[in-house]
Amino acid sequence: MLQIVQTRTTAADDLLAKLQARGKLTDESILKVVRRTLSDVQEEGDKAVVRYTRKLDAPRISAKELKVSREEIKEAYLEVPSEFIDAITHAKTNIEKFHEKQLRTSWLSTEPNGVLLGHIIRPLKRVGVHVPAISQLLVSSLLMNVIPAIVAGVEEIAVCIPPMRNRAINPYMLVTASECGLQEIYKCGGAQAVAAMAYGTESIRAVDKIVGPGNLYVQIAKKEVYGHVDIDKLAGPSEILVVADGTADPDYVAADLISQAEHKADSAAILVTPSLGLAEQVKKSIAVQGQSLPRHDELRQSFENYGAAFITADLTEAFALANEIAPEHLEIQVENPFEWVGNVENAGAILIGPYSPEAVGDYIAGPNHVLPTGTAARYASPLSVDDFLKKSSLISYTKAALGEVTPAVVKLAEVEGLEGHAAAMKIRFEDE
Repeated sequence: MLQIVQTRTTAADDLLAKLQARGKLTDESILKVVRRTLSDVQEEGDKAVVRYTRKLDAPRISAKELKVSREEIKEAYLEVPSEFIDAITHAKTNIEKFHEKQLRTSWLSTEPNGVLLGHIIRPLKRVGVHVPAISQLLVSSLLMNVIPAIVAGVEEIAVCIPPMRNRAINPYMLVTASECGLQEIYKCGGAQAVAAMAYGTESIRAVDKIVGPGNLYVQIAKKEVYGHVDIDKLAGPSEILVVADGTADPDYVAADLISQAEHKADSAAILVTPSLGLAEQVKKSIAVQGQSLPRHDELRQSFENYGAAFITADLTEAFALANEIAPEHLEIQVENPFEWVGNVENAGAILIGPYSPEAVGDYIAGPNHVLPTGTAARYASPLSVDDFLKKSSLISYTKAALGEVTPAVVKLAEVEGLEGHAAAMKIRFEDE
């Protein structure tokens, strides 16, 4: 189930290349479908959204049912246990506290010559959130995408969630949305939802930015509408990498690899360790633990496709390999783990020690679980409050201060062949 390979071998190089090639967001057949969907929604509005939603999710839904009513939300509360609401409240509180620490304010600085410079920071006006809810109920993803926008001060948040066949949205998703104070919840998902939020329809007003997870159709749709609206990131399949030594508990490591592999068959679960003995124990534990889990088919496919244990010469090489892979989640399960944190250069989230499993980060710790995937941690960051803010530069010169820099500006403009720029400076001093 878990392929064990020694680093610096052809087998290791081939496996690494396979891991890094997974999840590429290109598929010509899907692109063709997505472009047709986007075009149809742009031209037909609600009519197209309803047609695609009937085809893919709820066969009898109508346009007047697209927006969730207050009555539906009230009914949803009757279908979920109070323990779920308590758990959502706990997670919501932690996520809010973490993201509130990211808030920034506008600033101004004044130079002695009277020049005033600064940044004006404002929240986006209107944001759209897409969250799947058919094969998996991603209540945590709803929290992680919505709460940073609320903390940032976004006034309007529209959430699109695909309905079930009975035309209702899963009650757990509705209650989660309600607990976040959301007023606009729509029964549509997929590329048609992305199109509706990007271009606007009779029922769904256009947004300024679209965030949230989804399958390849959703990711390609987001890629296609980028530029017309902003997007958060293009998210590939999930992944976890555990750096462990011989002191690690093999059952803990196996459980954490399983927790990510159970998402889908294209999820990657990677162990990097200098201990061959640990890798063999982890492989056995995965087989034992996986048998009792309901998503064992997904687990089996995931480990067969992208399950790997790389055996390194030492921990230094292990962390170097981890940086090359640049995983979404990186767990450090070694003796004295904090001594090795500085070796991590590329990772979406770093989870330190045996009692910081990826699962606690996904649900309740507070940091955002919307993370860069597919080696994007080399340059990208987790979703944050900053993703829902825009900045305007502020510049104010006095005449005296402008006179001081005019010769330099004129020279630079003339070198670039932009005489109009130079003239715009000189005209202010012609009388002198």
